[in-house]
Amino acid sequence: MCTGKCSLCIAISLYPLVLMSILCNTLLFFPGWSVKYVQEDHITQEVKYMGGIIGGGVMVLITAFYVHLIGERGCCGNRLGMFFSIVFAAVGVAGAVYSFIVALVGLSSGPLCFTDEGKWDTPFSNSDLSYVTNHATWTQCKEPKEVVQFNIGLFISLAVASVLQALLCAAQVINGIFGCICGTCNKQEA
Repeated sequence: MCTGKCSLCIAISLYPLVLMSILCNTLLFFPGWSVKYVQEDHITQEVKYMGGIIGGGVMVLITAFYVHLIGERGCCGNRLGMFFSIVFAAVGVAGAVYSFIVALVGLSSGPLCFTDEGKWDTPFSNSDLSYVTNHATWTQCKEPKEVVQFNIGLFISLAVASVLQALLCAAQVINGIFGCICGTCNKQEA
């Protein structure tokens, strides 16, 4: 496969993952499907780090746009353009890694919720992720409703999306190296 076409495939594959990351992180701001908890500042701390919006969203989106330009036979589809795609792909890897780390920390800390003890707390912060499979412990969180399942589902989705983003961006780094050495299969090389 031509390195230019490979770049186009990578970019097109990144777009839905970017959308998924942004959507998951945005939804995490509204546990229990309510704006009340954001207004009262009762949301999980890791949500505020915006790993899915900044890392898996904006940083990977910038990479996807540039790599898309490389894949199309536009002004950047040459050896120099492929070289710059390596740099942009490295930015995408960094964004995906940031998103993954924030998702993992958010998952390990657990949600902020109103507990049995009558206060807002993160009751699963010292549980070694054992709470994820121990459904009986989820009843410790009284409010927002089903916040444990909500956080687990969205943070795991963010982690999976960021792993796929990192793999695709790393593939573009390798593709960019081949593009620098061999060219992009375009008739107009620089």
